[in-house]
Amino acid sequence: MDYKRIVLLGAGGQLASDLEMVIPKEKLFPLQEVDLDICDTQKTRRILEDLRPDLLINTAAFVRVDDCEEQEEKAFQVNAIAVKNIAQICQDLNSTLVQISTDYVFDGEKGEPYTEVDLPNPISVYGASKLAGENFALNYCQKTLVVRSSGLYGQAGSLGKGGNFVETMIKMAQEGKTIRVVDDQILTPTYTVDLAEALMALIGTGAYGIFHLTNQGSCSWYEFAAEIFKLIDIQAQLTPIPTSQYPTPARRPRNSTLESQQIDQLAGHKHLPLWQDALRTYLTVREN
Repeated sequence: MDYKRIVLLGAGGQLASDLEMVIPKEKLFPLQEVDLDICDTQKTRRILEDLRPDLLINTAAFVRVDDCEEQEEKAFQVNAIAVKNIAQICQDLNSTLVQISTDYVFDGEKGEPYTEVDLPNPISVYGASKLAGENFALNYCQKTLVVRSSGLYGQAGSLGKGGNFVETMIKMAQEGKTIRVVDDQILTPTYTVDLAEALMALIGTGAYGIFHLTNQGSCSWYEFAAEIFKLIDIQAQLTPIPTSQYPTPARRPRNSTLESQQIDQLAGHKHLPLWQDALRTYLTVREN
């Protein structure tokens, strides 16, 4: 499908920055938080009715997982109630809505990768608020595509988190700090350049519903850190620890690896690269 007017909410963020590189400029209407607070229901409707997009991609979210535990109301306002309003507007405008979601909608107890048909069971406020946003999007807008991903990192860093895991690890190693990273939480690190390209290809198929998009393979956070240091050839004081030794306000899934059964059914689909290859690309681009 060829969309003529594409509104991107959360512009300037980690994934959005890479989406801005693959969406033709003449079609793109990027809106940052300073341009539009999506929790402002009336202003959101007014702006979107003026722009009249035929495609809206919502990357805006409250993503600080631990802060969501302390700021539950804000988490649900941003990640759920605002999405409900956006979905209603998209329905009224006959727009397609793309809602970005997360592996944290699952509890991580399955023991193998989650597919789109697995029943979500979030164990944190963040996960619960994002799941509520998914449901609002799917129920209030007929033309909705929900895309779940995992462990995002990109050149722009995450605006809400002040960087990303890769940059945090490199900075700590360069400062000679002792680095303790959990080795019993499994995920798929996903490079936002790969995700942006795959997302736009998926949108182009005209598909609706829930899809999983990540780089391939899986690792623990400790293995992710170890691969970073190996690829940049830096000696780091890296120690694996169990989650029990790194308590956080929010619980994390033990294994939230995602697998897509839906995407394999689409003609011409290509899988994203292995996470190790994606990380190597990120680090190469970072140095240039």
